[in-house]
Amino acid sequence: MGFFDFSRGSDIDQGIKEYSETRGAVLLDVRTPQEYQQGHIPGSKNIPLQELDRVGSAAGGKDTPLFVYCHSGARSRQAVGILRRMGYFNIKNIGGIAAYTGKVDTL
Repeated sequence: MGFFDFSRGSDIDQGIKEYSETRGAVLLDVRTPQEYQQGHIPGSKNIPLQELDRVGSAAGGKDTPLFVYCHSGARSRQAVGILRRMGYFNIKNIGGIAAYTGKVDTL
């Protein structure tokens, strides 16, 4: 992996594909409720970064596959660290919705 591959960050489209192929996976949007309402990936659960302590209501067990995204990838990277400290271990930061090319729902 070269420097430019690393700086590019996660490929959210590939992450969504993996999520859809992973049995029992949860797609976690860690943006604010207002951001979520303006547009989110269908099937995602909104648990803002500041409220990750209530992730159990969406995720169930600590072994549940979690695919985490935000706007740019920065908050989702933070969320992965927090979730790991909480005991979750099957977590993937898929980056930011800003780079997503698929369907988006609004509330």
